[in-house]
Amino acid sequence: MGAMSARTSSPETSPEATEAPHRAGFACFVGRPNAGKSTLTNALVGQKVAITSNRPQTTRHTVRGIVHRPEAQLILVDTPGLHKPRTLLGERLNDVVRTTWAEVDVIGFCLPADQKLGPGDRYIAKELAAIKKTPKVAVVTKTDLVDSQTLAEQLIAIDQLGKELGLEWAEIVPVSAVGGQQVGLLADLLVPLLPESPPLYPEGDLTDEPEQVMVAELIREAALEGVRDELPHSIAVVVEEMLPREDRPADKPLLDIHANVYIERPSQKGIIIGPKGKRLKEVGTKSRKHIEALLGTPVFLDLHVKVAKDWQRDPKQLRKLGF
Repeated sequence: MGAMSARTSSPETSPEATEAPHRAGFACFVGRPNAGKSTLTNALVGQKVAITSNRPQTTRHTVRGIVHRPEAQLILVDTPGLHKPRTLLGERLNDVVRTTWAEVDVIGFCLPADQKLGPGDRYIAKELAAIKKTPKVAVVTKTDLVDSQTLAEQLIAIDQLGKELGLEWAEIVPVSAVGGQQVGLLADLLVPLLPESPPLYPEGDLTDEPEQVMVAELIREAALEGVRDELPHSIAVVVEEMLPREDRPADKPLLDIHANVYIERPSQKGIIIGPKGKRLKEVGTKSRKHIEALLGTPVFLDLHVKVAKDWQRDPKQLRKLGF
């Protein structure tokens, strides 16, 4: 672990200061789609911040969850999944991923306990092996779904994979985010891998993601529910404005949110809106509840569906939609 020693700062504290130095830094979880990354982020932070979905690429923005400890602050950077790119958007996402990996202090590679290691895992592991200086922790997720024998086999397989690719695991940790098992232990193991640093965010912060982006993600998640098969990736949401309603008394605030749901083709409009607008209304009601919980204030949500032709392949549209 020679590379690790270079990361720690020189001891400036006097010998009588026996208290361990405060650490703070960034971690990101990687893994193939549905490896349990978002669920793990939520379990560590203790609040729904990342978007959990059983489809790849629904977490597009860097949504950060922050774990506050008296002795440390662990900032979780949620990168999009790394995959073999087929579109311009795919290439751009992959670049974002590699840049993020090189910048964080520790990488957690999520591998579900209930699925044998596959080509997707190997592809990511190979890419991880190329990033030498960042310590990597193998996190075996979903341990609640398997018996101890299967778990043991998976731990051995992960150890082997590391040896094969010249990838040194700082730790291999089994967790169940759903069952809440070993989640605290995982945080304990990640903390020593962070550099010595004062807290980087104020105590109360759970995420530094601009609220608009989180609101857009909540709307997008609600819009995708039930139509993922028909429109897996062709929805983008942009929050045009969030303004407090002017004529309201201080104790009864109302936040007006105007958002556009973008799809690629006119034919998709009907799917999102539904017969007589029923589906869009449901999307509004559902996402409004989540947004109110997130922001802690009543919300009036104004949703419009717009067509942005082939936005996934058009650089100008991608920029406008925040990618």
